[in-house]
Amino acid sequence: MAERLLRNADTILTMDDTGTELSGSDIRIRDGVIAEIGPNLETSGAVHDLRGCLVTPGLVNTHHHLYQTLTRAVPGAQDALLFGWLDRLYPIWARMGPEDMRLSALVGLAELALSGCTLTSDHLYLYPNGARLDDTIDAARDIGLRFHPTRGAMSIGRSAGGLPPDSLVEPEAAILEDAIRVIDAFHDPLPGAMIRVGVAPCSPFSVSRELMRDAALLARDKGVMLHTHLAENDEDVAYSLAHFGCRPGQYAEDLGWTGDDVWHAHCVKLDAQEIDLFARTRTGIAHCPCSNCRLGSGIAPVRAMRDAGVRVGLGVDGSASNDAGNLVAEARMAMLLQRVDRGADAMSAREALRIATRGGAEVLGRPECGRIALGARADIAVWDMTGIEAAGSWDKAALLLAGPMRVRDLFVEGRPVVTGGTLVTIDLPAAIAAQNRRAMALAAQS
Repeated sequence: MAERLLRNADTILTMDDTGTELSGSDIRIRDGVIAEIGPNLETSGAVHDLRGCLVTPGLVNTHHHLYQTLTRAVPGAQDALLFGWLDRLYPIWARMGPEDMRLSALVGLAELALSGCTLTSDHLYLYPNGARLDDTIDAARDIGLRFHPTRGAMSIGRSAGGLPPDSLVEPEAAILEDAIRVIDAFHDPLPGAMIRVGVAPCSPFSVSRELMRDAALLARDKGVMLHTHLAENDEDVAYSLAHFGCRPGQYAEDLGWTGDDVWHAHCVKLDAQEIDLFARTRTGIAHCPCSNCRLGSGIAPVRAMRDAGVRVGLGVDGSASNDAGNLVAEARMAMLLQRVDRGADAMSAREALRIATRGGAEVLGRPECGRIALGARADIAVWDMTGIEAAGSWDKAALLLAGPMRVRDLFVEGRPVVTGGTLVTIDLPAAIAAQNRRAMALAAQS
């Protein structure tokens, strides 16, 4: 049996049910699972000295568009609201292909890993020039992160009153057929799965009512989760009222898009009734604070959501609307925005970190992740607290107030992904160089 021992951690934030914090303890890992926690443990395997370090569960990212890592800081999209931002970027994305999707995902996943992320979802809703969900899955396998890709889709193009160009939409029968293909090929329902697949029509303004309903039926028949964008900004709500005669939450409920197998991205504009609906139905939310700031969408009512019992995780969203993929920075922003909105005591550093770990795992239906406990998966982030970012800090566990934004070590299923601050699973400089060459080629055609 493969073993590994993480020894002498200054502090371990377990994110267990009681929020246990341990000092001077060890973690023994066996076959990808946490086998023992306590002082002075022994092992027959590799030993990692964690003196001076804070240990947390690996962070969980509940919403991303990895293909967008190729299109950061695009002129003409830098200061636009959501719909104008999409208008600028759709034609660029239409020129991408399979290798672009894989390369962009590779770099985006590497960035997430360096920020402490061990489990991430991805929402891929356009497939130009032969691209497939398989391209991003290949990248995740190379990086070594636990991956929850979703088969997204757009079916209503501009000529039919939708927002995307016609070249980026697909026939609805083909969308459902390919969703079945990728679920059958890649989805693993077992605890500890490295890959799970979800079904994710892009948004209410880019697919039909029929596809939303059929996607929900398909997902439940296959036993997979559902994901989409919802109530992202005022334009989104206005579209729902004008086209469906109801608010986004009611539209979701009418089509079967509530329940503990559903999570919605953003939800910035949910009202009190919709928050109550999501709490009662155990519907999850991916909160994306940096993207919401970048696009001027507003501050999601996360305090009200959590007080009502809504399951909330964090998402970095696409790297064209963030324009970063640093999950610990996202957690800090989530904390700060609730304080801006509700006061300095609205959200603590520990609560925000819990949302980024266990909260995200619960949203994605992964109770075996997001916590450090016996029997949990060995997805662990190690933060070096001896550097300048934490110098003078009286409380090293308050990582989001004073601490590094990059991990020293990262383990996924007990396997090293980051060691000593360096990604060890791929040649990252080569991937970055290839990414920059391709980004410049796309820019030259714009």
